Amino acid sequence: MARTLSSFSITADGKGDYLISIEDEDGETIELTASYDQLDMISEAIDDALDEDEEDALGVEEDEDEESEA
Repeated sequence: MARTLSSFSITADGKGDYLISIEDEDGETIELTASYDQLDMISEAIDDALDEDEEDALGVEEDEDEESEA
């Protein structure tokens, strides 16, 4: 079962990589090291997921969106 995200942080480690700390609602923390390129790929994946759900999140209906494009 998936755990629920409570908080996260990303900090540079001073050696060209980044430390990603992810804490779940039970207080368990996982730490991962990622390169700049890996963080960039994560960022792009987040942007893609948010773009797909943007209209739902903003409460925009298809009819309104089509009218604004016309």
